[in-house]
Amino acid sequence: MKDARSLLILLRCGATATVLRRLLDAFGSPTAILAAGESAWRAAALTAECIEALLRPDAARLRADLDWLDPANHHLIGWHSPDYPALLRSSAHPPAALFVRGDADLLWHPQVAVVGSRRPTAGGRDNARQFARAFGRAGLVVTSGLAEGIDTAAHLGAMETSRTIAVLGTGPDICYPPGNFRLLAAIAAEGAVVTEHPPGTPGIRQHFPSRNRLIAGLALGTVVVEAALRSGALITARMATDAGREVFALPGSIHNPMARGCHRLIRLGAGLAETPAEVIETLAPLAESLAGALRGRLEAGEGPTSEKKEDSDAPPTAGDQEGLWLALAHDPVNLDQLCERTGLTVGPLSAMLLAMELDGKIIAEHGRYSRRS
Repeated sequence: MKDARSLLILLRCGATATVLRRLLDAFGSPTAILAAGESAWRAAALTAECIEALLRPDAARLRADLDWLDPANHHLIGWHSPDYPALLRSSAHPPAALFVRGDADLLWHPQVAVVGSRRPTAGGRDNARQFARAFGRAGLVVTSGLAEGIDTAAHLGAMETSRTIAVLGTGPDICYPPGNFRLLAAIAAEGAVVTEHPPGTPGIRQHFPSRNRLIAGLALGTVVVEAALRSGALITARMATDAGREVFALPGSIHNPMARGCHRLIRLGAGLAETPAEVIETLAPLAESLAGALRGRLEAGEGPTSEKKEDSDAPPTAGDQEGLWLALAHDPVNLDQLCERTGLTVGPLSAMLLAMELDGKIIAEHGRYSRRS
């Protein structure tokens, strides 16, 4: 509990995930970081506000966080822990820690993400449930975001034959949408609920693009069941592609607007999935080879492939949005360039880029962004 207490203090101090990961790599444990003192913290580029929060942590908040950790099925997994999921560790912008309700070992199990529209057709809902049920029978854990529509159907289908993981954009103690409260409790009891946000964190808009990157980062592949042309599911699919993971899309009727996003993905090179078996056959050898490669990297002591600016919970302002538009051009630029041009961190920047992409103002391809002509 001593290490958990130290990690909670670090997570609440306001430092970015990049800085926290770097500190954990350098000192080996949260307790060692706190023992290092102010000079080490200043050398790590912690702000005065962060240092003050480390010196005088909020006692009531810390007690509440520790109380949340009391149950045996509540876990806090830090970047320094060997329990940190290997696939997520190798993705872009991994969080410094994960809060987990349920079976934390499930995060290491081969996963397939199933995502799609919050307002699917009846056929799309049935397909999501059928595919998730088949994935469970094949030994794959189905990962999704607990949203209404396709996410809910996927979780329910997976629970009929296996277990499922819900990735939240809130704290582990908050259900969004509220209507899925019973489903969330069932997943926590039989599978796993995971989030990067500490207890009490509400459903802030900018947290959901961050949640999508965790869904894509945890899974071997992502299956899009139904999605409009402007859909958060397409963002998850793009994040999966950027992470080097497989992406599949279910085809649909040319008259169904919820099929157009899937058709676009197929045109861009996503695998066309008419049956669950097609996805399973593709992921089965990948699961073994990718697990071996990641195991080798971890044994060699290698960290993530990139270190980039990380999330901040400060909501973007109108000035930020205008600055981002000016920073974009007709020539594609990557997230690092936009961070440098705007001075924003990944969290607010991702939220604004997602909104602009869904509004049709920008194009995002292969991790690069440009204005739509």
